[in-house]
Amino acid sequence: MVDVATARLVTTFAAPLDRERDAADVPHLVRWPGDGRRLLVQRGDTELVVVAPDAADVPGAAAPTDAATVRFPAPWPRRFGTFAVAPDAGLAVFAGVHAVRAVDPAGAVRWEIAHGCWEGSCRTLHTGFEEYATDPRHRYPDSGSAVFSADGTLVWAHIRGPVAASGPDPEALDEWLVIDAADGRILGRADAETVAAGSDHVPHPDPARMGLCVGEGQDGVPLLWGRWDGEKLTVQRFCDDERILTAVSPSGDRFLTVTHYEETLGVHRVDDGSVLAELDTEHAVPRHPEADPDDEDADEALWDYECGFLDEETVVVGTSERDEEYGEARHWLVSTAGEEMRVTALLSYPFPISGAPTALGDGTWYTVSESGDALHVWSR
Repeated sequence: MVDVATARLVTTFAAPLDRERDAADVPHLVRWPGDGRRLLVQRGDTELVVVAPDAADVPGAAAPTDAATVRFPAPWPRRFGTFAVAPDAGLAVFAGVHAVRAVDPAGAVRWEIAHGCWEGSCRTLHTGFEEYATDPRHRYPDSGSAVFSADGTLVWAHIRGPVAASGPDPEALDEWLVIDAADGRILGRADAETVAAGSDHVPHPDPARMGLCVGEGQDGVPLLWGRWDGEKLTVQRFCDDERILTAVSPSGDRFLTVTHYEETLGVHRVDDGSVLAELDTEHAVPRHPEADPDDEDADEALWDYECGFLDEETVVVGTSERDEEYGEARHWLVSTAGEEMRVTALLSYPFPISGAPTALGDGTWYTVSESGDALHVWSR
């Protein structure tokens, strides 16, 4: 039997945008290592809204106050790329189909780096979104990603080569850039040696280090670690393109992965990518209690891709993607102390939850309401 741990509701934040009216994604909460500041962010088709909930200082169920809210005009609709926000909420970076663009809250372009087009068959170095906005071929492009370093001084960007300044190169693969966040200067660059359908950065507490997970569809999921020494970007490739990078521990010494087919969690050493401990669902997670006893597929639980460290030795992870076929989503506490990983508790919530948990590294995690209109922060 697995112990049951009660989740305590810390606070609830209302989504700043209406998902239907504003054509918005679900909100999410970002916690920065170091000073621990948090930002509530939500992307709509025409704007990116950033809320500093700690500055708002509203206890309990909280709608963001105007004083704590920053709005960035979006240069293109949300399906044409990804975004990142600086820790001080003073700058947003939009990683689009043809360029990485930094925008301030007034909508002014601080800097822009044009690059190859993320639409797989297009070899045009576009100069603006308008060139392909209505082109059916560009309706569902691949994408890269960008993120700020922990101290906000650098932007790490995964782009489709080539950088426009280098000229057309039909054979260019994806590139990984280190950019000065203040003025957009490319400080370092490396051939990522990937052909991405999409990618995600996972920040490290050290601003000079960064994790990158690249989705290549059925071809695998390259996991890259970058180090910027002030002069050169060096890149290591870990885990044989079979594991998805999900989180870095608060100390920065370890990282967490889920295998491509979601059956195994792994804790790894950051310095060399070696596996320190693993946990399969097969013997760790019981079948869903609401599943049909005759359904043999219910015997196989799968970890969610969204999981992370509550603290240095505790991971919160869900099996919600598979669970929701049978009933309520389940979330688990997993110990990473010692040489083995083990499930220590099933989390019990005071009201039904949906989706996967997102850990914040300070002992708390959050879930998003099923309708996407609220975000709930929890602790043990």
